[in-house]
Amino acid sequence: LRVVKFRRTGESSRSDEDVVSGEHEIQIEGVRTELEPIELEDGAAVPKEFANPTDDTFMVEDAVEAIGFGKFQWKLSVITGLAWASNYAMEMMILSILAPQLHCEWRLPSWQVALLTSVVFVGMMSSSTLWGNISDQYGRKTGLKISVLWTLYYGILSGFAPVYSWILVLRGLVGFGIGGVPQSVTLYAEFLPMKARAKCILLIEVFWAIGTVFEVLLAVLVMPTLGWRWLLILSALPLLLFAVLCFWLPESARYDVLSGNQEKAIATLKRIATENGAPMPLGKLIISRQEDRGKMRDLFTPHFRWTTLLLWFIWFSNAFSYYGLVLLTTEFFQAGDVCSISSRRKEVKAKCSLTCEYLTEEDYTDLLWTTLSEFPGVLVTLWIIDRIGRKKTMALSFFVFSFCSLLLFLCVGRNVLTVLLFIARAFISGGFQAAYVYTPEVYPTATRALGLGTCSGMARVGALITPFIAQVMLESSVYLTLVVYSGCCLLAAVASCFLPIETKGRGLQESSHKEWGQEMVGRGSHSPGVTRSNSGSQE
Repeated sequence: LRVVKFRRTGESSRSDEDVVSGEHEIQIEGVRTELEPIELEDGAAVPKEFANPTDDTFMVEDAVEAIGFGKFQWKLSVITGLAWASNYAMEMMILSILAPQLHCEWRLPSWQVALLTSVVFVGMMSSSTLWGNISDQYGRKTGLKISVLWTLYYGILSGFAPVYSWILVLRGLVGFGIGGVPQSVTLYAEFLPMKARAKCILLIEVFWAIGTVFEVLLAVLVMPTLGWRWLLILSALPLLLFAVLCFWLPESARYDVLSGNQEKAIATLKRIATENGAPMPLGKLIISRQEDRGKMRDLFTPHFRWTTLLLWFIWFSNAFSYYGLVLLTTEFFQAGDVCSISSRRKEVKAKCSLTCEYLTEEDYTDLLWTTLSEFPGVLVTLWIIDRIGRKKTMALSFFVFSFCSLLLFLCVGRNVLTVLLFIARAFISGGFQAAYVYTPEVYPTATRALGLGTCSGMARVGALITPFIAQVMLESSVYLTLVVYSGCCLLAAVASCFLPIETKGRGLQESSHKEWGQEMVGRGSHSPGVTRSNSGSQE
């Protein structure tokens, strides 16, 4: 490991006899004073007496910025993406494939079919806060591993369910495990430098699409020959791969520092520096004051109270609108246009509730196209989120969705209807990802996992309610249904604008204590970040 030692002019009492061997130097952003060189023995072991030759201090944020984005983060991106694809996307996609199959095979009434979907969201809603609390109390890696193994175990057991009541309970337990998946974003974000954070978290959506596409292709191969039981078992197996790769994952250095485990945090940072081939700045790693971690009351301190309440509504609106649009899309496509919904509903009421149709190859193709339609939304969000900021990105996404919903009042043809639905879905999915960027950034390390967990729980409340709007209310009034979704997203756009904190260009906060934050602001005036240069050129 190549180690760069530095000190600042006027801040150290050491002599000016130190010289730098080699062409590497350290630049401290925001510092006007020049750095005096000291001795560096490239490739040689540094004597113990020179292990800390300066009075410099740094935080984990400084080290992460200094080391930068490299091989370690690329590996972490793939592993986090695997969790997102296998534990989240595939298990959620199963819902749209399993429900019609069991509807026909077990002759289930419509309400029992709907309950198969709802019970997964109930499990996710009830566990999201718990997984956040576990991740804040015992570590991000610990919470993530337990949730993945939980989902793997009950996902495989679901394939052996003998009757409806068994599969209902087992899928609910699968949902309980899926509620811990957002903690992979917490762990991921805490290892990312500030400039790469938004783009990397947004690109996780690519793995969502990969997971759903893989699930549909797996269903095409498995369902006609082996049936739904093997589909459930085979869909859970990618989780086994992630569980094995979890042993490579390090614990968050930010969490280790906050929990007082300085040596482990330094070892993790050195490991990242080694893998990235970047120098590890020497100095004293500042240990955050010990705090109670994962306490719900910390989300409602005067500094975060409005942020928490507004974020809860924003996440609720995201899931409420996203899953509502998915349900409405099927209804609209089957009817041909919005104006035909009412007449079609009258015809459907005359049919037996046990009438069913198995999914066809054309249905699977439509599922693929619907999934791929989210890519434009991710690309647009990726382009604007670092330009206009997180708050405005979420507000814009909600506003475009609301506008497209109102345009559905017009009796447009099938082609225009398809365009409006795809634009609406692209932007609401992009807004969802923007919320995944903003939420880990706005909360400090002590409550980051809990904050994300509670927001995820509120999203599941929205997902639970939306079938009653998109399916039940739709039978009474198409236009009232559209007004509900449009109005909800309009309010969410306003809520996004009223968020007190904009996190664009801001580092992850380590502590929630006001006095500690003020101390860091003062400290930041002379050591906000460390970058290295080679022969005078910045990297």
